[in-house]
Amino acid sequence: MLTRRSLICSASALAAATTLPGLVRAQNRPLRLEITEGVIEPLPFAIPGFIARNGAAADAAADITRVIAADLRGTGLFRQIPDSAHISTVTSFDAPILYPDWQAINAQALIVGEVEQQGGRLIVRFRLFDVFSQQPLGDGLQFVGERDGWRRMAHNVADQVYERITGETGYFDTRVVFVHEEGPKNARLKRLALMDYDGANVQFLTDSRAIVMAPRFSPTGDRIIYTSFLSGQPRVYVMDVASVRSRPLEAISAGNMTFSPRFTADGGTVVFSMEQGGNTDIFRVDVNGGGRTQLTNAPSIETAPSFSPDGSQMVFESDRTGGQQIYVMPAGGGEVRRISQGSGRYGTPVWSPRGDYIAFTKQESGRFHIGVMRTNGSEERLLTASFLDEGPTWAPNGRVLMFTRETAGANGAPAVYSVDISGRNLQRVATPGMASDPSWSPRLP
Repeated sequence: MLTRRSLICSASALAAATTLPGLVRAQNRPLRLEITEGVIEPLPFAIPGFIARNGAAADAAADITRVIAADLRGTGLFRQIPDSAHISTVTSFDAPILYPDWQAINAQALIVGEVEQQGGRLIVRFRLFDVFSQQPLGDGLQFVGERDGWRRMAHNVADQVYERITGETGYFDTRVVFVHEEGPKNARLKRLALMDYDGANVQFLTDSRAIVMAPRFSPTGDRIIYTSFLSGQPRVYVMDVASVRSRPLEAISAGNMTFSPRFTADGGTVVFSMEQGGNTDIFRVDVNGGGRTQLTNAPSIETAPSFSPDGSQMVFESDRTGGQQIYVMPAGGGEVRRISQGSGRYGTPVWSPRGDYIAFTKQESGRFHIGVMRTNGSEERLLTASFLDEGPTWAPNGRVLMFTRETAGANGAPAVYSVDISGRNLQRVATPGMASDPSWSPRLP
């Protein structure tokens, strides 16, 4: 088989998001950036520093502006026009927009905002303008939340801008659970950690007493399932994200190795691989305890299950035909069909949240790749290539993937990377040290 390396919201939760009065949607053709599989010229946008309504909000206003801009630039779809090129300055949130000044520097979108602090709470307001049609693009919005939730408010503004310009759901207000690694390659310590999608706000969820691997979020983002060697052999555990408390998954014999867990589409049950009698098959159990159901039964290794968004089908990897390939079957078991048809070995399949693609790891000619294919195996497309790329996870909008990339040699180290489904915009995700096995959360509530 392929080598396997394998939300917490408190006061940072937003209290409200409301439409600002007095703004209307553009009646003529709005600015729209169409995401295609070809090369996209990034859309130029301007974001003057958000205005601080009072002195207490000055730092937050600067920080929020910076994060919004970074979110948009990081997609590869937007290009920020530097402040030094601005002709106009924005000194009042309600001041008329001097469109010719923004047209002169070729800005197509303009983001204007202000921040006010009232005690321990922030009020963030923003407007988005289509510069060339000289119209607001959608309604202005206001977000209210705790002071330490400023990053979430910034991500929410960026999500709104992204959605209005691309027509796609944003993915900035999300978290990623991953395996933090430290130490030499032959004695690596591993622990679960949680971060914002951009690598900020890292929180450790487990200590390094036992190797952990393959963490996966539940569909609602309130639980994480993972494999731990705490008992001396691989066993599946479930963690409540709010309390950071873990327990072994019930209805599994402690004497069997269990691994590659994932929640079903409704979050009520868990599927996993279990080895017994020298054979490995896929099983399903209720997340809170209950009967165990065997889904596959073949003299081969069946692992890495993942469900379609509607919960009707399951994709998994198997070596039942002699080489590692990808198969699809009904979620409750039944007829199995192979969908991977190319040369090489395929593994770690993950169904897109949009239902249109399956991402996978492929090994061929000594190189590892992250790729995508249609759910029937057609239109295979390799997005990356390196010494070791593996373990893709989807952004909740189904347009971006994260994965693990490891460098070669005795000092080789894993890191988390992201790439969009066209193969563009490959970039490393900032993490505090070595990192592997990312799993993307759904949008935060």
